[in-house]
Amino acid sequence: MPILVVGSVALDDVETPFGQRKGALGGAAVYFGLAASYFTEVQLVGVVGRDFPAGHLELLSSRGIDLAGLQVVDGETFRWGGKYGYDFNARETTFTHLGAFAGFQPQIPERFRQTPNVFLANIHPRLQLDVLGQVERPQMTALDTMNYWIERTPEELREVLARVDALLINDSEARQLASEPVLRKAAARILELGPEMLVVKKGEDGAVTFSREGIFAVPGLPLDSIIDPTGAGDSFAGGFLGYLAASGDRSPEALRRATIYGSTMGSLCCEAFSTEKLVDLDPHEIEDRFQEYKRLTHFEHAPILLNA
Repeated sequence: MPILVVGSVALDDVETPFGQRKGALGGAAVYFGLAASYFTEVQLVGVVGRDFPAGHLELLSSRGIDLAGLQVVDGETFRWGGKYGYDFNARETTFTHLGAFAGFQPQIPERFRQTPNVFLANIHPRLQLDVLGQVERPQMTALDTMNYWIERTPEELREVLARVDALLINDSEARQLASEPVLRKAAARILELGPEMLVVKKGEDGAVTFSREGIFAVPGLPLDSIIDPTGAGDSFAGGFLGYLAASGDRSPEALRRATIYGSTMGSLCCEAFSTEKLVDLDPHEIEDRFQEYKRLTHFEHAPILLNA
């Protein structure tokens, strides 16, 4: 079943120890959409300026992403710059120019409004609520947020959390949202706010999915090559929710598989600059990476304890 994503579309300047890219295709909705497109149909709602390259639009369309909800307005596209050292967990933002994104008011096309799955990428909670008011009884809703909204708009964020099925954030955001330093306790408090599931993204250390049925943790996969981690979290979300949307299954086993598919897409994203890895993946490469995670986490129990 298709999935609707609402969020940023950007042009990124990224520098890592392995090179740099200027004006590269980026934005949360883009990374999410590309990753999810390997599992299901994707509908994208966002905004760009008139400077947005036509080639980027063609690339997104080539992946089957429906751009009927992408507004093209006067002004410049949202631009972001970032620099990484050898510690990819530490990123320096060199500039942020919101451009057209500063005035973004999501307008959901009529034919998108009955889409059964909705992902609200990292935007103002008020806009996330507005989107939920425009869609018609989706079967699954999920959102991302960040520390800025947790600090500045706590009431609006709690209102939107009460109306969604899943929240995907990083571990520091989870602790901040719950005002609780112990992650398991923080997760329990967040689930009390409304979501059925919480996915905590831990970067190179993996991910943990919490639900009322239990907990599932995936370690980080040691990679042969990390070029650019930009967008890995949104790619994780695309793999995770794309799988759930395609399967129509939210059982505990499906959540485990979705967590590994999310980790798979996030790890593949890191192996090239920007969206370069995500635009032309062979499905066999995705399945091979999934199996790597399975081998990494699988073992047979052979107890040797006395009196066991």
